[in-house]
Amino acid sequence: MKVFAATGPDAPLQEMEVATPAPTGREVLLRVTHSGVCHTDTHSHSGQYDLGGGAALSIADRGLEYPAVFGHEIVGEVIAAGPDATGAVPGDSRIVFPWIGCGTCGRCTSGQTNLCRDSHAIGVFRWGGFATEVLVRDSDFLVDHTGLDPSWAATLACSGLTSFSAVNRVLPLDDDETIAVIGTGGVGLASIALLSRMTSARIVAVDVNDANLENAARLGAHVTVNSRNLDGASLAEHLGGPVQAIVDYVNSNETFTFAFASIDKGGTIVPVGLFGGSAQVSTALLPLKAVSVIGNYVGSLADLRTLVAMAQTQDLPQVPIIERPLTLANTTDSLEALVAGTATGRTVLVA
Repeated sequence: MKVFAATGPDAPLQEMEVATPAPTGREVLLRVTHSGVCHTDTHSHSGQYDLGGGAALSIADRGLEYPAVFGHEIVGEVIAAGPDATGAVPGDSRIVFPWIGCGTCGRCTSGQTNLCRDSHAIGVFRWGGFATEVLVRDSDFLVDHTGLDPSWAATLACSGLTSFSAVNRVLPLDDDETIAVIGTGGVGLASIALLSRMTSARIVAVDVNDANLENAARLGAHVTVNSRNLDGASLAEHLGGPVQAIVDYVNSNETFTFAFASIDKGGTIVPVGLFGGSAQVSTALLPLKAVSVIGNYVGSLADLRTLVAMAQTQDLPQVPIIERPLTLANTTDSLEALVAGTATGRTVLVA
């Protein structure tokens, strides 16, 4: 099989021919047909997360081994399955749930594999979808997407799942309340699309890119705000009223500080993005404002199944998707566009 692999942090991707694995037990081998490109791929490629103050969290120290094959938004066609696999028939097209854990700890056995301390996530710690084939440890981690566009279905494995899990941390909201979404790239747009169907609260999109904000308005944002034009004002001051919930898909020191200054008393901030950095927060204001800060890391397999069922039965708006052939050059270019901030919507590499 062919893989596009990094041999070290920030090393250029290389095309490699490797042996195709033969599935055993409950394993399933799929031919990759669609592979989304995500900001998490850029962090994995860099090999670290910025913790602020010059500190960094090494992904290799958490289990990343080289050569590494990224790509975790995968739809594939079943090629072969181990003798104990169930519901995986050759020719079936399935979404791959990538956020797999050790399988034995309390979090894994309770269904929270995305929170396992010993992550085996596909496309991060196990070879992922920037390849011609991908091996999945257990057939339980495959989700039927019948009736959905496969490129969009691929994005549900991370972009959709992350946004679904994040917005559920602040819902329900009353009709006269406001939720702000900071960052309207692929995940932020997915969040706005979901919010347009899940709440009647006012949806405010915040970004520095007018093209992204135009997409946000098309997907259901009632108000769009280019934060470059605020001249130091908080979002609440700009809107002329309180903001009860903020989901931050950038999560830099600037955006978190901005969110904390804008949130209403008793409100909730959900940091999601991994841009990195650190922010100084008044410890007295946390109780005085009764603010809840709830981090969110992707979502569970049950969340993905619920989201896919929603997509199959409801008229969910789809984020703008750009399809490109699954080649080494396009994979590299797509990652570079995310790093440079020039990508809009979601790029899906198609075999």
